[in-house]
Amino acid sequence: MKKILVASLVSAVFAVPALAADKADVIVVGAGGAGLSAAVTAHDLGKKVIVLEKMAYLGGNTNRAAGGLNAAESQPQAKAGIKDSKESHYNDTMKGGKYLNNPDLVHTLTDHAAESVDFINSLGGDLTDVGMMAGASQKRSHRPTGGGFVGANVVKTLAQASKDRGIDVRTMAKADELIVKDGKVVGVKYTKGKKQYEVMAPAVVLAAGGFSANQAMVVKLNPKLKGFATPNHTGATGDGITLGEKAGAATVDMKQIQTHPTVVPGKGEMITEAVRGNGAILVNKDGKRFINELQTRDVVSAAELAQKDKVGFLLFDNDVRKSLKAIETYIKGGMVTEGKDLHELAQKIGVDGKQLQATVDKYTKDQKAGKDSEFGRADMPRPLTQAPYYAVMVTPAVHHTMGGLRINSQAQVLDTKGHVIPGLFAAGEVTGGVHGANRLGGNAMADIVTFGRIAGRNASQQPTGVIIPRGEAPKAAAK
Repeated sequence: MKKILVASLVSAVFAVPALAADKADVIVVGAGGAGLSAAVTAHDLGKKVIVLEKMAYLGGNTNRAAGGLNAAESQPQAKAGIKDSKESHYNDTMKGGKYLNNPDLVHTLTDHAAESVDFINSLGGDLTDVGMMAGASQKRSHRPTGGGFVGANVVKTLAQASKDRGIDVRTMAKADELIVKDGKVVGVKYTKGKKQYEVMAPAVVLAAGGFSANQAMVVKLNPKLKGFATPNHTGATGDGITLGEKAGAATVDMKQIQTHPTVVPGKGEMITEAVRGNGAILVNKDGKRFINELQTRDVVSAAELAQKDKVGFLLFDNDVRKSLKAIETYIKGGMVTEGKDLHELAQKIGVDGKQLQATVDKYTKDQKAGKDSEFGRADMPRPLTQAPYYAVMVTPAVHHTMGGLRINSQAQVLDTKGHVIPGLFAAGEVTGGVHGANRLGGNAMADIVTFGRIAGRNASQQPTGVIIPRGEAPKAAAK
């Protein structure tokens, strides 16, 4: 419901421009968080930008991002008294990705993620609340006040910034082919309605997202995922990867496909990791815990698949509910079962009441002692003692595709020989190498905004070919 409302609001932001033989300084393919970050950045450097979005609305999968944007040494962390470091963020990301990640890309991400928080907040966004996500050693997931959905806030912020700047954003405009001349990408052919058009520019940014909704592509790369649902939007079909490959781009880590462990069976609705981060536990149909809930997504997903009927229940109390605004959306959506006490809840979800009570009692005792004697969970923020109690049945589903186009730290796309393809940049889930074998929750939002800005900044330097050194902040053009 919330997803549809966000999409409807964003689709109404822009009037459809007149179509003709067009020229721009920068073309952006995809109007999600990465694409709009690139577009706003390039525009603020004085460039004419045209954005092509195949869907009827803006935001793509960013609309569905729930948890937060990971960043270390940020202003909101400092205000909250949270001690963190970019080095710790880097180490957590590499460990979470099983060290398959490209270290240079990860350094770029973790070194500049705090700037991405500042960027969104400077545009009127709200990334001021900071919480814990699985795989993180510190609270560094930035989200709206009270723990609201991060994606909706970021999309609304970037869409409004694009509108305020008069950026030419074209919806229902599907990119068909990159125009390449003398080895350089110089434009895009796209279809709108029943007609095909061309738009020319010395730089193109691919920000069309991943391929989690392309079941054929997913299964070809990992047959074990046949039949898995996805909570992602229908446009996540890998179009940008295909466009890049046809222009000679290399890919990396394509077989690395992540499942998210808390998706509601039959509804395709993902329950944000922040629910566990704020204190919820996972129990099986026997009413027993079976995993450290803050393990990485691949580990928790595998543990769930080993349980009866391949499901678990996300269990929390009223204290957790009050700590996170996002939970209200799940309750209104009919995904949450409520019980006045644990025994009533157990009866409603078909779990043995005595066992569920014993499980929560043990967790509460461990929480008060500051040590999880069963699974070693380090962060247990709440004892789960405040009735009423709540449960959501969950199972894994395809969530993020870590593989994609190979890029360097300047967001330039590389060919199969490792050479830069002139005029071609990419950012976000269309790329590979940042997350390795497993993405940490909160790092996708950091990825799309950070590399989106880098792509927009460096695309704005074409056709001179001058790349602004990493770490130097984009500067607005003189007015």
